[in-house]
Amino acid sequence: MEKRTATIERNTKETKIKVTLDLDGSGKSSLNTGIGFFDHMLDGFTRHGLFDLDAVCDGDTEVDCHHSIEDTGIVLGTAIKEAVGDKKGIRRYGSCMLPMDEALVLCAVDLSGRPYLVYDAEFKAPSCGDMDTQMAREFFYAISYAAGMNLHIKVLYGENDHHIMEAMFKAFAKALDQAVQYDPRITDVLSTKGSL
Repeated sequence: MEKRTATIERNTKETKIKVTLDLDGSGKSSLNTGIGFFDHMLDGFTRHGLFDLDAVCDGDTEVDCHHSIEDTGIVLGTAIKEAVGDKKGIRRYGSCMLPMDEALVLCAVDLSGRPYLVYDAEFKAPSCGDMDTQMAREFFYAISYAAGMNLHIKVLYGENDHHIMEAMFKAFAKALDQAVQYDPRITDVLSTKGSL
């Protein structure tokens, strides 16, 4: 099987980012975005999706966390798109309903080539650690558009912001892992159009 990996770099006046992603990994990560809580979320994404991910971001965190998180989403989304390739033989769709203590989060993915985000989540506090909670939406928006995926995330319920946020990242990981898996019954792309 062809290796499904990608290394993407993006340099702007606000951030310098390098991401290496292996869709067929084992859950290993090396992360340094300059935002501890965000690294924790990316580690959960990596482990629970069984991807391998190296991500380094040198961003303007003296301003705030916005540019670093949004731009990492752009780079990771681009890496997903490149690593998945022509999409022949993959399931295309994936979903997960993931519990974390009192929180329950639903995530569904379609690797359709058409970007769209539906995001239904609220947090009680403005931040989790050094990550602004409103940046969760910006991160998933950036990923959905850079990867060309339809992405739905809905928090069904929850009380603890840490649990809610972590469940979102893990549910996304499980849904994406399902969507990129090969199915021997699918010999081309799973589309009536013949392409994705």
